[in-house]
Amino acid sequence: MAPSVFLFATLDTKGREAEFIRRLLASWGVPVTLVDAGALGTPGAVPDITRDRVFELGDTSLDEVRRRGDRGEAVTAAARGAARLAREAYARGELSGVLGLGGSAGTTIATSAMKALPLGVPKVMVSTLASGMVRQFVGDKDIFMLNAVVDISGINRVSRQVLSQAAAAMAGLVTHPIPRPDSADKPLVAATMFGVTTPCVERARQTLERAGYEVLVFHATGSGGQAMESLIADGVIAGVLDVTTTELADEHVGGFLSAGPHRLEAAARAGIPQVVSTGAVDMVNFYAPETVPARFKDRLFYRHNANVTLMRTTAEENAHIGATIARKLSAAAGPVSVLLPRRGVSAIDAEGQPFDDPAARRALHEAIRSGMRAGEVVELDLHINDPEFADAAARKLLELMKAAPVSGASAGGNC
Repeated sequence: MAPSVFLFATLDTKGREAEFIRRLLASWGVPVTLVDAGALGTPGAVPDITRDRVFELGDTSLDEVRRRGDRGEAVTAAARGAARLAREAYARGELSGVLGLGGSAGTTIATSAMKALPLGVPKVMVSTLASGMVRQFVGDKDIFMLNAVVDISGINRVSRQVLSQAAAAMAGLVTHPIPRPDSADKPLVAATMFGVTTPCVERARQTLERAGYEVLVFHATGSGGQAMESLIADGVIAGVLDVTTTELADEHVGGFLSAGPHRLEAAARAGIPQVVSTGAVDMVNFYAPETVPARFKDRLFYRHNANVTLMRTTAEENAHIGATIARKLSAAAGPVSVLLPRRGVSAIDAEGQPFDDPAARRALHEAIRSGMRAGEVVELDLHINDPEFADAAARKLLELMKAAPVSGASAGGNC
């Protein structure tokens, strides 16, 4: 069976539009598998994979979904089934890409299928929500979001153009695939950086590159941390320089740049070498000042710019974050080294700077030292942005990676 584009749509409402795309792709010689993710009305096109099968893969049945009559539950089950369908089809070599059509329900379902696939697998989503906030749909994956402009309801002069663009984009992606990695590709190192830890990461990156590694730097803004964790899970990373763990502060305190509850877990599960520090854990991120919740009105703030407001974490919050770091790293299957900068964890957590708080740093670092059950913890009498700290972090990671075998995937993988 030749790999095909899996086209996801709720065919009771998007049947005509899905059929339009299917015929267009077929006319260009692109195989298509049409998947019906609907639950209620009669399908407006004949699917290759029925809604019954989608809900079965979602651990329920179409009859049960209809009996309960809860639209939210139906979408959740269909999304679960779509993700499993795509993941298993890709593993069998039957899926070349995923294309989706939809409003909120269809976008949720189709992007769940897309997020179940590795980076590099073509993913195109035509959505009526594509012009707004789409992080919940895109997550950490390489998904093309195409604004539907008009509702996906019939073929007209606008929808015809948009749907044709989506089909053409997918045809190009699957017929002109990206080159596979070759033997010249260097092993990949993942590093995390924030503006307030840039000097550290930039210097360490240069050291790692001189040693023969390619460094992927992830901006620790929530989606950046998620993307890094995803690539680690995909098996393409040889080592991790997780200098900037600030997303854990947003997750614990309630800031806007959380990477979710599973940050700092992928490398531990994969058993790859990691050097971890506490960069920017002194801050929680909000947008403009009016976005800060009222319960924080008496806290210490720093206005980074008109759209970013930083709040200093307390000693109590730092102790909790430190314990979380220790717990996650203690479960690591591979080598771990934690480097703690005694003189400050960010550019504004230094002597004379607005977030300088030695007591909060002590609480953070003491929680890590006391909670670690594996790996090493080294406290340096340095600031995180001191050149000596960056050099120590890079040398330590090189030492750990030299002692650990590098798999073929870590030398390139799907990237």
